[in-house]
Amino acid sequence: MKILLTGGAGYIGSHTFVALRDAGFEPVVLDNFSNSHPAVLERLERITGLPVMLERGDVLDTPWVEAVLRRHQPVGVVHFAGDKAVGESVAQPLKYFHNNIGGAVSLMRAMTAVHADGSAPAAPTLVFSSSATVYGDPASVPITEDFPRSHTNPYGHSKLVIEDMLTAVRTADPVWRVGTLRYFNPVGAHPSGLIGEDPADIPNNLMPFVAQVAVGQRPYLNVYGNDYATLDGTGVRDYIHVVDLAAGHVAALQALLGRGESFTVNLGTGRGNSVLEVVKAFETASGRPVPYQFAPRRAGDVAQCYANATLAKKLLDWEAQHTLDQMCADSWRWQSANPNGYRG
Repeated sequence: MKILLTGGAGYIGSHTFVALRDAGFEPVVLDNFSNSHPAVLERLERITGLPVMLERGDVLDTPWVEAVLRRHQPVGVVHFAGDKAVGESVAQPLKYFHNNIGGAVSLMRAMTAVHADGSAPAAPTLVFSSSATVYGDPASVPITEDFPRSHTNPYGHSKLVIEDMLTAVRTADPVWRVGTLRYFNPVGAHPSGLIGEDPADIPNNLMPFVAQVAVGQRPYLNVYGNDYATLDGTGVRDYIHVVDLAAGHVAALQALLGRGESFTVNLGTGRGNSVLEVVKAFETASGRPVPYQFAPRRAGDVAQCYANATLAKKLLDWEAQHTLDQMCADSWRWQSANPNGYRG
């Protein structure tokens, strides 16, 4: 059974590719490599022992996406493609609205067209890569799926709008099967050390920045805010191993294809760790110091954000398995073996 992965060469997409292969699916990567690197394809072939099917192009090109769907006839689509940096979204909101919302509209239009003319092998089946940012600044933690939604930055706003679009599409045509996965904070890397997070520029997320400091690429870490209402004053997040996250996508597809019922679930560990706890754990994993300095809070950041993940266990029989120590160890294995990422 073929599964189309938009943005499939990216960080989460590449790990999900491996998980789908292991589960017996035949994933097809759709990517324009705007925030990924073609070298990941060879790494995926080494891990899985099988060639990678690639469709190189832009999800915003609706006629081309239609052609890809007709050519491969996937039984489901996982939509990763989009921009994902909170800070950048504050500085460049139109980029995020265009690429994220526009890309989702384009994909859904293509899926609708292929279903309408009978050339799709099954009902439109989509797993959407959403985000815990749709909860805005939560009034309390842990966060359950029925919490009020809001946003504190354009990135979160784009995810919220896409969730609403998916609801509207399902209302208009109940044949759609949609799994909305609200990620918390993906970190870590494949245990092989062959694939991992490879930011094209200065990392926007904590773990890759910490890893680059530990490997000597950057002199220190900026810790944005030390006056939050948390145990040590730094921001608290729910860090989830990317391998666990990838397994969540497989479970979501199996549920949609098996039961056909749509759902929205959190994918997280249900635990929060502060920035300084992550720094300490990474120092232990790497055996290297991670110098840091405090800096003012960033626009759009919140104090605490971690999941109640019990619904994913109930509906998908999925739960996170990896500890923070394992996340740091795998991140370090990837970073130390690939100090310049996929660029040699």
